[in-house]
Amino acid sequence: MSRKKDDAVITTILGQDCQINGDFIVKQSARIDGEVQGNVYVSGTLIMGAGARIEGNVEAGEAILGGDVVGNIEAPGKVELTVTAKIIGDITTNVIVIDENAIFQGRCNMNQDAPRRKNPEAKKAVKEGKRSAKTALQEALREVQEDNTDWQEDTRGNSAGGSDIL
Repeated sequence: MSRKKDDAVITTILGQDCQINGDFIVKQSARIDGEVQGNVYVSGTLIMGAGARIEGNVEAGEAILGGDVVGNIEAPGKVELTVTAKIIGDITTNVIVIDENAIFQGRCNMNQDAPRRKNPEAKKAVKEGKRSAKTALQEALREVQEDNTDWQEDTRGNSAGGSDIL
């Protein structure tokens, strides 16, 4: 993957006491130490501090996550879950690193040839102001809840045989 030099420069920092209600969009790299109630789109690297929280989907070139994410994560380059990370949602990436004691409840898709479940129409509608970020977030959260329900049903079906893998 060819990346621009500017993608490594953090251009936006969301401080510890900050909260955003709506989508967070950055064209380079960003660090989040606060809370985002909406989707996060970062072209470069997303760095998330230990006390940070995101309730929404994350799309980034790469992601180093140390906080809580309730939503799906898509980062083609790499996803790293640090020891303080708690992720509830699916991850799509080429490379994943999960530190000991990090919490990850979801599925990991490392097959980049698989079709992606993006909703480009919703993203475009939000940008053009035709649909509110709240409506788009509600749709995304509904998808996450459906995915989690499917995952829980799959898990129950797989553990019905009495054999648990730890």
